[in-house]
Amino acid sequence: MDEQRRNHYLKMMGLTVWQRRGQLLPAENGISVEGVAESPASVIQGVADQPLSADKDSFSTEDLAIPRYDWQSLKQQVRQCQACTLRAGCTQTVFGVGNPQADLLVIGEAPGADEDKQGEPFVGRAGQLLNAMLLAMGFKREAVFIANIVKCRPPNNRDPKPEEASCCEPYLLQQVEFIQPKLILAVGRIAAQNLLKSDIAVGKLRGRIHPFGAQKIPLVVTYHPAYLLRSPEQKRKAWQDLQLALSVLGNPS
Repeated sequence: MDEQRRNHYLKMMGLTVWQRRGQLLPAENGISVEGVAESPASVIQGVADQPLSADKDSFSTEDLAIPRYDWQSLKQQVRQCQACTLRAGCTQTVFGVGNPQADLLVIGEAPGADEDKQGEPFVGRAGQLLNAMLLAMGFKREAVFIANIVKCRPPNNRDPKPEEASCCEPYLLQQVEFIQPKLILAVGRIAAQNLLKSDIAVGKLRGRIHPFGAQKIPLVVTYHPAYLLRSPEQKRKAWQDLQLALSVLGNPS
């Protein structure tokens, strides 16, 4: 993606653009935030030594005690699932959306009211911001795959309970196996803590590359778009997270 287009999408994210000392930027400018714009390499520096790419043929769920389905059958199983009480209280399941052969897999927490109504993750204002974040990385929404920790909306948009996330985990792990992404972007606390089996806060999980699963798929944690809408001062940190993700993926365009 050319610099001018990327900068346009960064402005859509609501990020303030500054000129870095000693650096001449184009008229549209980059996202370099004064005193903050490290290169991806400097963000990675000092991080625990983890692989920065994944073999797309190596991820396996052989150790999972769950039936294995093809993609369409897996969708149908999710629609029919009654493993927890969430299904009874929602309009429909939200399987996920996008390219099932994507290099980038985005995982959020749970469907909300809009998502439950439309059957698609990340719609509404949070979805619009996520789209802008993806475009700033060089990805159209339809080029990635977007899923959630749970497939059904919790009542009153509450956080999913651990047992609810456990019921949905086999479906999500099979999605990961089918997609075989080069990178997972965990969006928000619920996603990050469930995927990494951790109770550490997002602020301490972000800024490094985590290995996911037996095949150590690179996983980057960032803030949820809904949180960024409430706390726009954190958007520059979110952009740093996306730069870190791009250091794994390379430039998609």
